Amino acid sequence: MQNILTIMLIEDDQIEVMKFNRILSKMDMNHNVIEANNGEEALNYLLKKENLPSIILLDLNMPKVNGIEFLKILKNDDVLKYIPTIVLTTSNNYKDIFECYKIGIAGYLVKPLKYEDYKNKLIKLLSYWSVNELITV
Repeated sequence: MQNILTIMLIEDDQIEVMKFNRILSKMDMNHNVIEANNGEEALNYLLKKENLPSIILLDLNMPKVNGIEFLKILKNDDVLKYIPTIVLTTSNNYKDIFECYKIGIAGYLVKPLKYEDYKNKLIKLLSYWSVNELITV
């Protein structure tokens, strides 16, 4: 049995947000999406500690608070650090990958250029997390 997830998507590129929502709407699941345009907006939402997401999908390259800065703040919070955070970005820079895993991410996916490849990755990612036993904080 698959769980319905509440997904926080932290992405500043509206085309990427539209692509994500399009793929999600074609899936046979009714996941809920909380959108944030940057790390600062996401932190403002999360620090209220109300209606927290099941998982966070995070872009790295964003204005205001970038992905790595966001991760450092998130993983230093005694409640928020337990939310599985998956980096979904165009950066395949080893330094970024290493730094993110060092901080404590649950996964790192590089966005493929082809729409079909992106869709397949996203479906696998969400299918995996929807069958996990997640902590509700």
